[in-house]
Amino acid sequence: MTRPLSRAEVPPAFGGSAPAPVSAPVRVPGGGGRPAAAGASAAASPAASTVAGAAAAGLQAVLLDMDGTLVDTEGFWWETEVEVFAELGYTLADEHREVVVGGPMSRSATYLIQATGADVSLGDLTVLLNSKFIERVERGVSLMPGARRLLTELAAHDVPAALVSASHRRVIDRMLVSLGPEHFALTLAGDEVERTKPHPDPYLLAASRLGAHPGRCVVVEDTATGVASAEAAGCHVVAVPSVTRIEPARRRTVVPSLEEVDLPFLHSLIASAY
Repeated sequence: MTRPLSRAEVPPAFGGSAPAPVSAPVRVPGGGGRPAAAGASAAASPAASTVAGAAAAGLQAVLLDMDGTLVDTEGFWWETEVEVFAELGYTLADEHREVVVGGPMSRSATYLIQATGADVSLGDLTVLLNSKFIERVERGVSLMPGARRLLTELAAHDVPAALVSASHRRVIDRMLVSLGPEHFALTLAGDEVERTKPHPDPYLLAASRLGAHPGRCVVVEDTATGVASAEAAGCHVVAVPSVTRIEPARRRTVVPSLEEVDLPFLHSLIASAY
């Protein structure tokens, strides 16, 4: 478990003219989505007024990781990997955990096969891991502190949100039962892009399908792999470390919990860069 980190200042990043407004939310085929929510009145409350006033600063979308960020499942994945390899006759050392955390299934599974010498194909291992993980999730999964409140706030103010995960579609669809598909304008799975995290492709694709400029998006992530993907795409990052430590950096803010993250805060990250 990492030591809680304090929120870091985000310095101005770059200037430039504002991109075109966000287009209507879209859905990735087979993914979850929400219809356009009724916009909250700007005069409904002081908080709503703050959000409405900050909207001109340019926050266009919020892109969120799933495992370890919105749902408390990073431990589930490691326990699943340990259990599956034990059934195959191999013991996973703890030193492997930091290598596979936050990574795409193909990379993590390939690494573990090579590290153990297990006699199993990548395709078969992927099926075993996904099936065992879903079995664990079926017994119940908890949302991370502050996750439900943040998703509800984004939806209430009609801020497009995308779920961008390295997990496969069948896993995401099961998680949406707990997260609520109505909270997301689109969802994107790791097996729906040619190159997933740490490559920038998932976040570039999500921003594009929302009609948003990557530099006007805030990504919320919990691992170094996800942070690398978001930063390579040119997004602002809020890191909420789950398993490994993440340091603050330019255009990267580190917070101990999603309870530290609200809409005015997200708007301020974009406003400070323009």
